[in-house]
Amino acid sequence: MTGMPRTGAPQIRQGSHRVVALCLPGTVAFDLTAPAQAFRLAHDADYAPHYGFSTCSIDGGPVTTTTGFKIGVEAGLGALRRADTVVVPGYYAIHEPPPPAATKALRAAARRGARVMSVCTGAFALAAAGVLDGRRAATHWAWAGELASLYPKVEVDPEVLFVDEGQVLTSAGLSAGIDLSLHVIRRDHGAACADRVARQMVAAPHRDGGQAQFFRAPEDDRASADDSLEATRDWARERLAEPLTVEAMARHANVSPRTFARRFREETGTTPLQWLLARRVLEARRLLEESDLPVEAIATEAGFGNAASLRDHFRRATATTPTAYRRTFQAH
Repeated sequence: MTGMPRTGAPQIRQGSHRVVALCLPGTVAFDLTAPAQAFRLAHDADYAPHYGFSTCSIDGGPVTTTTGFKIGVEAGLGALRRADTVVVPGYYAIHEPPPPAATKALRAAARRGARVMSVCTGAFALAAAGVLDGRRAATHWAWAGELASLYPKVEVDPEVLFVDEGQVLTSAGLSAGIDLSLHVIRRDHGAACADRVARQMVAAPHRDGGQAQFFRAPEDDRASADDSLEATRDWARERLAEPLTVEAMARHANVSPRTFARRFREETGTTPLQWLLARRVLEARRLLEESDLPVEAIATEAGFGNAASLRDHFRRATATTPTAYRRTFQAH
């Protein structure tokens, strides 16, 4: 099976963290299988799985997907009472709230402290349950306006790949479900574990939640998708230890700094400096997990200049210190 490791324990073993996907009628199959595969592949160095993944439906019966085939689930809504993480994949009937039993079960899961996440139009079910009230949320760009119209208490961001609100996380459609799942795995078990899963899935190891859902070619410059700044981002990734500036990146892209900054935001949903800071934090995480370098040396290697700057930015990005992160995630 594609994505399965060739050695180690079979993936049917279950981890202690229970992930349950609620499959509503008309579930989008890819939105279900993307997180299912990601969470099933997350394991430690000895192939002990971190998560157990299972499915449920409203009545415990099979669910027909938008692709036409049926999914045989393992339980009814009672499974949500025991879930540590609840996943709601995208589904078809978004213009009507799910049955009251489903929205009640989602509310109850959120209230007792379960992590709740949605992929694509699964956000409509969370919104119907009131779980997204007063929160930022993402969904597929084509349905973002509909979500905002039906649920005005939700702050819908139509641009981004995913939104992390702590206990509640939402993503755009299809492949963004992979990005969100990798983000959750990274948050739970560190960058090395998430990177292992990404390699097995042949997926990008890290795409920021704030990245744009798709590339818009700047009309006034008559640009096309071939004018993407990805080559410059690759160039910058290889030079994180250097004092990179917007001007230097713009020179590499052979455009003015102003044009570079505008195109960069159009492609990624963030500024060049914010993107660069996120890459440096990611590199610091990798070094903390995989090396014995002192924090001062890691600060230099990742481009922060000194340990104080690393600690400040690292805490803002991860809500912990470099030392505490290393103690939690460094391989032994």
